[in-house]
Amino acid sequence: MSSSSTGNRRPRPHVAIISGLSGAGKTTASKLLEDLGYRVVDNLPPELLRNLAQLVVRDPDQFERLALVLDARTGDAADAFRQAVNALESRGISPQVFFLEAREDVLIRRFSETRHRHPLDSEEKGVVASIARERELLADIRAEADVIIDTSEMSGRQLRERLHGSLDAPDSPGVALQLISFGYKNGIPLEADVVFDVRFMENPFYIDRLRRLTGLDGPVREFVLGQPMTARFLEMVNDFLEFALPGYQAEGRSRVTVAFGCTGGQHRSIAIAEEVAARRRAAGDDQVNVWHREMERS
Repeated sequence: MSSSSTGNRRPRPHVAIISGLSGAGKTTASKLLEDLGYRVVDNLPPELLRNLAQLVVRDPDQFERLALVLDARTGDAADAFRQAVNALESRGISPQVFFLEAREDVLIRRFSETRHRHPLDSEEKGVVASIARERELLADIRAEADVIIDTSEMSGRQLRERLHGSLDAPDSPGVALQLISFGYKNGIPLEADVVFDVRFMENPFYIDRLRRLTGLDGPVREFVLGQPMTARFLEMVNDFLEFALPGYQAEGRSRVTVAFGCTGGQHRSIAIAEEVAARRRAAGDDQVNVWHREMERS
């Protein structure tokens, strides 16, 4: 049920349908797809599936990647699945269907550890009976799945790698790199995945002719980048990015945020963030953005 494109034609949207047993890892799968740029729609009412299929065809730029989560919470999951597939295939889109499952003992343990009730245990018949009922309700979907993943012995990372490796979608453009400059006196950016402290460099603030300038100005840039330790630091940052970004991508990450901090966020951190961005772009990385937090605040 997977789609492909040939020649120079515009690739069709990729639609993934995620189904499976409660406790088997659908939440982890959904989060991975969100990180990869998918719009995730969880248990849409069956009567709205046709409208969604029309939107996908009408606006392929907005719905280039779409993930539908369909499971027993939908009601008649098999009927909802058939409606979704028919609505998409009638418009020339073949969805890729993933089914996640696990052994009964593993599912029981997971529900016990989280202390969550099984979504089908409305009559309080117990988790074992609910798991059996859910397997029965989803049997038709499992039979038509393109990829069946047993998560019984998988860690969260292994599940992400398995799912990422099975996606029959256009190649990912890579990891987008967000660079932030900031001042420690205002706190570390909460969105940062990696933080580099550049306060070990000589501070332009204490030089009268540079104090009122910023790292975007030539004199400050020359002062910061001209320090011997700066050259070595930039080499180390580049080596780190070359080493780490492929790993982030393998983990399903579509964006990584790296922050550079100095005392006030006006001189050293700005100059360093701009230089790292320039070097990445010169090496052919066109997915680099820079945000100077303290400049925006002021």
